[in-house]
Amino acid sequence: MSGGVEWALHCVVVLTTAPGPVPAARLAELHDVSPTYLAKHLQALSRAGLVRSTQGSAGGYTLTRPAAQITVLDVVAAVEGSTPAFVCTEIRQRGPCAAPPEACAAPCVIARTMRSAELAWERSLRSVTVADLATQVDEGAPEALAQVGAWLAGADA
Repeated sequence: MSGGVEWALHCVVVLTTAPGPVPAARLAELHDVSPTYLAKHLQALSRAGLVRSTQGSAGGYTLTRPAAQITVLDVVAAVEGSTPAFVCTEIRQRGPCAAPPEACAAPCVIARTMRSAELAWERSLRSVTVADLATQVDEGAPEALAQVGAWLAGADA
């Protein structure tokens, strides 16, 4: 998984406390990350319908729906895409001991195991929302999001 997932997740959590649209440059400054690289990931979130970009002097990014309706899996899929992490190439049909295609009608144990793991991973990420993350940040560092919200509200755009 790319670092963009981490950045995107931090940004959507921050947007839960933002008093209004937050410019990409402000989010990049807040997290001390590359504005260009972060903008790429914000655009991916926008294409996925998770954030909305508004133009103009008061423009920036906002969540498109309540944080409780956006899952961690939504953010991961927006940044990384929805291609499976494991792709079976039917290696058992290659080499000097290759199995005939008719013997490979069902996925092999390796493909089944990897798919099972991926489904479990997806279920886990689908079970956590951006609102859950924000709540957990508040529980772990009660002043953090309030401080970020105040910084965003008081900082020059």
